[in-house]
This record gives sequence, C-alpha cells and structure tokens, in this order.
Amino acid sequence: MRFMVIMYPGPAAETGVLPDEKLLAEMGKFNEEMVKAGVLLAGEGLHPTSKGARIRFPKGGKPVVSDGPFAEAKEIVGGFWMIQVKNREEAIEWMRRCPASGGEMIELRQVFESEEFAPSDPTGELRAQEQRLREQVAAKK
Repeated sequence: MRFMVIMYPGPAAETGVLPDEKLLAEMGKFNEEMVKAGVLLAGEGLHPTSKGARIRFPKGGKPVVSDGPFAEAKEIVGGFWMIQVKNREEAIEWMRRCPASGGEMIELRQVFESEEFAPSDPTGELRAQEQRLREQVAAKK
C-alpha cells in the first residue's frame, strides 16, 4: 500500500525560515531509515505559499489563478513523503517516529492503486494507459 504523508508544519513555515541544522539532521536520519527499510518512495519540503499559486475551477467559468500567500488557509502543507508499507498501521508507526517539533501535524492518505478503479474501467483500457504513463515517467528518470 502506498500512502501520501502530508506535513503541516504550523505558521512558522510561512515565514520561509528553514529549520535549524539539528532538525534537518534528525529529519535526514529519519528519511535514511525509511530508505534503508525500503519504505520511502519520495519526499520533499515545500516553499511557503507566498511563492505559490492556486487555480480554482468555478462551475461554467474559466480557471481563476490566485497568487500566494494564502491567508485564508488554516493549515498549510509544508512537505510530503510518499511511502510504501504493508498496511495503515505500519504507516502510522513510521510517522510516529518523525522528528516533528511541537505544533506540527502529519496526515496520512492512502493512494488509490489502479486495480481499485476496475469497476469504473471494465475494459481495462484506462488502467493500461495509466501503466504506460508510469513506465514512461520511470524511463525518464
């Protein structure tokens, strides 16, 4: 099972100030443990929303682009991991070990696997297309 792990670092993330060396070292160690265990597929930190944009799609209208920062957002995503584990409980156990500081929060969301879409794709054509695209992306790495 794959899980998207979303880090909500709290309001300090919006300042653009990077974590201190100690926290970066602890996070690096944590990430290294996940790599050695074969759990970590990807993971990155994100710049503050002041460097981002949102694109809203109103019904019947054209997409609307809003530049950051996003003051109305109560919980800003600060980074993510993509992990592959046996089950939800294993994902939770890994993330309990995260060297997060006070006020931070992590959300786990299971990623849909292509076979779960079988009822909506009786011919299998859409799942085959997705597999081809994944192979093309992997080949470009």
